[in-house]
Amino acid sequence: MRVFQEPEMERDVRVSQEYAISLPLVGKVNVKGLTVREAETLVTELYNRDYLVNPQINITVMEYARRTVKVLGAVGAAGEIQFPQEEGLTLLDAVTRAGGFTRLADRRRIKLTRRLADGTQETYIVNADDLIEGNASQIWTLRTNDLIYVPERLL
Repeated sequence: MRVFQEPEMERDVRVSQEYAISLPLVGKVNVKGLTVREAETLVTELYNRDYLVNPQINITVMEYARRTVKVLGAVGAAGEIQFPQEEGLTLLDAVTRAGGFTRLADRRRIKLTRRLADGTQETYIVNADDLIEGNASQIWTLRTNDLIYVPERLL
C-alpha cells in the first residue's frame, strides 16, 4: 500500500485467513470479496474520514494465494493444476492444462468431487462430450481444491 506524498505510510501487508489487513491508524480492515480497486476505495475512505486530507492510495497485489485443483486418471499429465491469476477455471480448461484426455479416457463419466462450506462432499458425473459440443446446461466452473477424476473406458 502506498499513500501519495506520505512515504511513512507505505506498507507491505498480508491478507489474513479472516480476510483482513492491519493498517496504521485505522487498524483491521475487512477486504473479503473486494477487488483491488474496491479495497483502495475503502481504505481511502477510512483515512479520509479522520486522518488524512484527500489521500491518494494505491494498493498493489504482490503475490496471490495459490489456488489449485487436482486432475487424476486418464489425462496426459495428472496432478495439481493452478488457476490463472485473477481468472476462473472450467473443468475442460483444467483437463486441457493436465495434458488433455488420453486415448482411453471415458469422457462421458468424469467425476467432479467438491467439498462444500459445511465440510460435506458432493460428487457430480459430468459428460465432457456434451461440454465440448455445447449441449451442456452449465460449463462447470471449478473452485479451489476440487478433484477431477477421468476414468478409463472399458474396451
